[in-house]
Amino acid sequence: MTKAWLFLGTIAVLIAGSVTLISCGSSSGNNQQTGSGLKSRAFVSNALAPTGTGSNLPVLDIVDASTDTFSGFTVGLSGTLSHPGPMLLSPDHTFTLVASPIDHAIGVVNNSGESVSGTISLPDFASSMAIAPDNATAYAALRNAPVAGQPQGAVEVLSVAGASISATIPVANVRYLFLDPLGVRILTFSDGSNQATAITTANIGTATDPRSYICCFDNPVGAIFADDGNTAYVLECGPECGGSSAAVSKVDMTAGLVTNRIPVPGATVAVIKGTTLWTAGTPPGTACGSGTAAANCGTLTPVDLSALTAGTPQIITDGFHNHMELTTDGQLFIGAINCTEINVPAGGGNAGETRGCLSIYNTVSPAVVVPPAAGDVTGIAPILGRAVVYVVQGGALDIYDTTKDQLQTTQVTIVGQLYDVKQAF
Repeated sequence: MTKAWLFLGTIAVLIAGSVTLISCGSSSGNNQQTGSGLKSRAFVSNALAPTGTGSNLPVLDIVDASTDTFSGFTVGLSGTLSHPGPMLLSPDHTFTLVASPIDHAIGVVNNSGESVSGTISLPDFASSMAIAPDNATAYAALRNAPVAGQPQGAVEVLSVAGASISATIPVANVRYLFLDPLGVRILTFSDGSNQATAITTANIGTATDPRSYICCFDNPVGAIFADDGNTAYVLECGPECGGSSAAVSKVDMTAGLVTNRIPVPGATVAVIKGTTLWTAGTPPGTACGSGTAAANCGTLTPVDLSALTAGTPQIITDGFHNHMELTTDGQLFIGAINCTEINVPAGGGNAGETRGCLSIYNTVSPAVVVPPAAGDVTGIAPILGRAVVYVVQGGALDIYDTTKDQLQTTQVTIVGQLYDVKQAF
């Protein structure tokens, strides 16, 4: 399925004070010219990498993803992006897009050269983005983009090689954008609207309006497609977003019609494996039960796509869930922002509990683990071929062993303010 990212944090998250950790190395201009030479790498966006002279620079730190060590190499972003945040890896793995909501810009990073090949300037920050299967075109949702004679909001069509905007499609107040795996259709959702705007990519730039409309949903915020792109499952946020009922709706994309609606407790992010869709959300007033000082929790719900029925929800941490990754060994990592933070001093009830926005669910031997780590989750990257997942939480990088669903012994310590992580291979 085509990958996309959503930037749902706040600017304050990006400009917050740096996280003080122990540095494992430093970068230099020579490092950027010669490259790390690593076959398996992870890029980590870092807005405040120290220079050693008392100043900080925006970079992508490069981690050796085969040994979980900081390489000492970076991709320098000075003059390109001041606050690198969310990243998106191209389908062919040749480049990575790096967004900065403060600069209203996207940097194009050449993965093999570990260098910036271009910068795309935008009229507003991109809250959501996807890369087409041709690896030449990208799409970005700009909630506040000015459109002459029309309400603000547009989907921008981006030329990656040209580092430019090639077309603008007005979509009022658009915030969420999802591309089907074949690059044929885009589904977008707008603030304050319970309909979806579908965009047929082949009609962009022609005399035929590429837009069509699908109704009706309850505060739609996400979508995930079947492999052929003809079926989409729309995530309806419902009460969590001020509506009345959350659901996963099955949509026939060729007809532009909702064919089934499956009620669930909450739905803001999802993954599919086989005939099971897992979706997470935070229904208002959901109790956590014993074992935690947190009063409110979220839910993780399995949906049988064959029977079109929802299974028993699992209790997870609360917050707005916008990250979910399933590992090859069946561990589901679910991340959120703006969750209930718990840090109970020793000697009190639930003594010593630390709790943030990350939950891990074992789909093979069903059980939920809430790691003792605080902060918003802004990046999750399973490492290919290893039982390891990299997580950026609270501005720092944590490495999890998926055989134990806990932090592994070897950790990478990087100085700065980290936001996202992607394996570049």
